[in-house]
Amino acid sequence: MKRIFAAIVLVSLTAHADLTDQQKQVPLEVDAPDASMTKIVLLAGSVSNKPGQHEYFAGCSLLMKCLKQTPGVWPVMAAEGWPKNEAIFKNAKAVVSYMDAGEKLAWLAPERWAKMKEVMATGAGLIAMHQSVEVPAAQAEEFKSWLGAVWQKDIGSRGHWDMTLTPATPAHPTLTGVTTFDAPKDGWLFNLHFADKGVTPLLTGPIADKGRTTADAKAHSGRNEVIAWAYERPDGARSVGFTGADLHSSWHIDSQRRFILNSILWAAKVAIPAGGAAIAADEADFTANMDRKTLGAVKKKAE
Repeated sequence: MKRIFAAIVLVSLTAHADLTDQQKQVPLEVDAPDASMTKIVLLAGSVSNKPGQHEYFAGCSLLMKCLKQTPGVWPVMAAEGWPKNEAIFKNAKAVVSYMDAGEKLAWLAPERWAKMKEVMATGAGLIAMHQSVEVPAAQAEEFKSWLGAVWQKDIGSRGHWDMTLTPATPAHPTLTGVTTFDAPKDGWLFNLHFADKGVTPLLTGPIADKGRTTADAKAHSGRNEVIAWAYERPDGARSVGFTGADLHSSWHIDSQRRFILNSILWAAKVAIPAGGAAIAADEADFTANMDRKTLGAVKKKAE
C-alpha cells in the first residue's frame, strides 16, 4: 500500500510543473485509501490576480489540512481547477470550487461541464467560493439548479470593502460555532439570482451604496445582502455558496474558516461536531503554498 501511495504522489507532483517547490509537496489527486471514507474533492484554480489575492491553491491546501482533522473524511485536492485524473470524482460526497469563474471557469469546457453534471446527479454536494458563483449566461440556469444561486452581471454587483457578517437566526447547522465577524477589505459579490425554493440565507451584511453598481442593486439601498447561503436541492443534495475569500488573509478569521468547513461537512452529509468543525492551523499554514506571482507573470498568463 505504501508503494502504491508513493507512486500516486510522484505522478501527481510531476504532472504539475508550474507549481512552486513548496506546492509540489502537497499531495494532489490522492484517492481515499478506504472506500468507506467521505471523499471531498477540492478544485483549486490556477494562478490569478495579485499576491495575497485569489490564492486558490493555498486556500484549498489549508482547507484540506483542516478537513483531515474530522475522522472519516478524506479530502482530495486538484490543482489548476480540474483533476488530471477525473476518476477522483468517483464516490465524491461533495465538490469544492474555488477559482476564477465566468468565462475563465476551469470546468466550463463542454466535456468538463458534462462531468460536473454527472457528479451533481449522484447527489454530491457543491460548495462554491468567491468568483466560483459566476458562470456565463448560457449555463446560469443549470448552475443555479446545483448551487441555488448564480451571479450575473445584469443585476449583480461586486467589489472590495470592509464587511461585518452576521449569522442568520435560527442557526443553521453550517453556523455551528460561528459568530458575527469582521472581514476587512475582502472581495464580495452580491445581489445574485436565487432559486425560488430551498435557499436559506446564512451570512448577511450591510453594503455601502457606492458598492451598488447595477440598477437592481441600487433599488435595494440599505438592505443587508446575502453573502452566503445554503441550498437543499430537490433531489436531497446540498450546496453552499460564499462570495468572500478573495483575500488569503481572511482565512485567519476563525469564524470564516469554521463556517466553510462546517459547510463542506454539511454538503457532504457528515455530522457537524457540537462546537463546529475542527479548524486548527499553525501560523505557518496561513502563508504556506502561496502561488509564485509577479504582476507581469499574472498578466501574461491571463493573455
